Amino acid sequence: MQKVTSILTLLTVLAVAAHANAAGILTATGSADAPIRIRDHHVQVTLNNGFAQTEVVQTFHNPNSRDLEAVYSFPIPRSASLAEVTVIAGEYEIAGEVVSREDARQAYEEEKQKGNDAAVAEKNGYIDFRFSVARVSAGGDVQIRFVYYQPLEIDTGVARYVYPVEEGGTDDAGSSFWTPNNAVDEHFSIAVEVKSAWPITDLRMPGYEGAAIVDNLGEGHRTIKIEEQQSVLERDFVLYYRLRDDLPGRVEVIPYRASDSDDGTFMMVVTPGLDLQPLNGGSDYVFILDVSGSMQTKIKSLARGVSKAIGELKDHDRFRVVAFSSDAREVIGWTAATTSNVQRAIAKIDTLAAGGSTNMFEGVSLGLRGLDDDRATSVVLVTDAVTNTGVVSPEAFDKLMRKFDVRVFGFLLGNSGNWPLLQLVCDASGGFSAQVSNADDMTGQLLLAKSKVTHESLHDASLRIKGGGVYDVTDQQLRKIYRGEQLVLFGRYAKPGTATVRLNASLTGADKVYETTFELPAVDTDNPEIERLWALRQIEEIEQRALIGQLPSGEAKVAVRDLGINYQLVTDETSMVVLSDQAFADRGIERRNRERVGRERTAQIARAQKPARSARVDNKKPMFRDRAPSIGGGAFDPVSLGVIGVLLGAGVVRRRLRSTPSSQDTNADQGAAA
Repeated sequence: MQKVTSILTLLTVLAVAAHANAAGILTATGSADAPIRIRDHHVQVTLNNGFAQTEVVQTFHNPNSRDLEAVYSFPIPRSASLAEVTVIAGEYEIAGEVVSREDARQAYEEEKQKGNDAAVAEKNGYIDFRFSVARVSAGGDVQIRFVYYQPLEIDTGVARYVYPVEEGGTDDAGSSFWTPNNAVDEHFSIAVEVKSAWPITDLRMPGYEGAAIVDNLGEGHRTIKIEEQQSVLERDFVLYYRLRDDLPGRVEVIPYRASDSDDGTFMMVVTPGLDLQPLNGGSDYVFILDVSGSMQTKIKSLARGVSKAIGELKDHDRFRVVAFSSDAREVIGWTAATTSNVQRAIAKIDTLAAGGSTNMFEGVSLGLRGLDDDRATSVVLVTDAVTNTGVVSPEAFDKLMRKFDVRVFGFLLGNSGNWPLLQLVCDASGGFSAQVSNADDMTGQLLLAKSKVTHESLHDASLRIKGGGVYDVTDQQLRKIYRGEQLVLFGRYAKPGTATVRLNASLTGADKVYETTFELPAVDTDNPEIERLWALRQIEEIEQRALIGQLPSGEAKVAVRDLGINYQLVTDETSMVVLSDQAFADRGIERRNRERVGRERTAQIARAQKPARSARVDNKKPMFRDRAPSIGGGAFDPVSLGVIGVLLGAGVVRRRLRSTPSSQDTNADQGAAA
């Protein structure tokens, strides 16, 4: 393996492709029928206990004089488990069950041919979910409701949630066949409830500040309401909220165990309280820019973002710019980051034009050549990762990255980018990835990444849990841990009792061990959704292993199908078919999802009546004994902290202050996974 002795960081920003469309009703190109309309679109989000629940309710209207099938596209949120699909038309309501993809499509087509009410939800790779509703009556309405769960992302004490509607336009075949309609004719609304046992100091919704009504119900409790008339689904909703600055490092565990006779499931959130030190001396920066045709509408945004990043460099830093489309070329050779050189580089970057295909492998290969082992180096790759020229094999990308001792920071900008490939590249390097929307504060995202580039990291990190019959734990081999990074993993356990979690790592050549104990409960029914999140993470790991050739494709497909059916998840191998009770009975389809949804709704109703529950398990024996001068237990430099504070506080947001915080709301020592 080629050794790069200094820190090499790959910051990957995946940009949205040309001709981007928003989520909405799809009509076959050239159809003689008027497109089905979206009458209303309502979103309800709950952020509590470390994960997000999103419920979407839409009303479709058919303006034609005959019944039509409705096909609706919705961008897939990363690591989202689609849990419920319900169709309501007039007096009837039908709900969905997950079966194999083939069985679901067959059942849907047969019921559609009979003229019966039916629907199916399918996963279109990493691009979107497709909902098909068999019959929208002439001149009538149909309402579709779907619910999904996902882990909540927190970086350096800043939590981030995205409701995605903007598509990436990377599905060329689909774009040529479908014409989307993303207009909401009447009412559009988003309602968000944020509950955290850790105090919230700021929140921000880029682009929505003027429309948002925020109620402060306590230090860790906010509600947000946005309502619009005749809206268009073309801009993602992004919510940031920031936790109090001086919080300790901690371990939080959110369990679920239905009874003594069942195995339990848990989500563990580890927030290292480590004051990782800055790296001194000049650094090198390589910017690798995708200028292929798919970047046509985003090339100016990319130029602005890269220019801002170059403008942050110091005189003793150096930078280099590589561009790629059908092939790769060096745009700017190694250059000292003086004021005049930076200005000339920015002017040159601004002239870049998009065109051609996407040879990402050649771009990355060229960017990794000619690095100086004596200088810390960061590499910034900007692409949509939808490779279609040159080497496209995920296994080849994995082998390329493993030739270097590098860190890969991946940022997926927009929806429909190839995040499985991005994650593969990051995992191969022991790096870090996150998704970035076009509606994000790009300056804030760059600063969050910068603190990881410019500070120490823990090396050769691994996390192990013993006791309680714990098994099938995800994300244990971490390799590296970065400044402000929060670790989220899932596992199962066979019996209640005391368990030990241990984090082993190396810091500046010295071995470090961080350890604590916690209790796995005999019964805890507060968070049944954790089972779906565990199963989805298992599926993602199986699919990644298959991509790089570590698992046979056929074996992976069977495993994904079985997990999808057992835990009622829509995957590449399973779909959710929505039928009447009689149709399910006639086809012998077990109502597994109806039972699972019943448990989840019961728990959600109970949680809604209570403040955020404490999930911290290391109060008596803290895993991290140092309290870093930081955000949320991860240190952050004052300049970056100040800029992010400005970003979070920017904009005019209408606020209504209701009640003063209760003791339950403000007990920071009783923290929960935010």
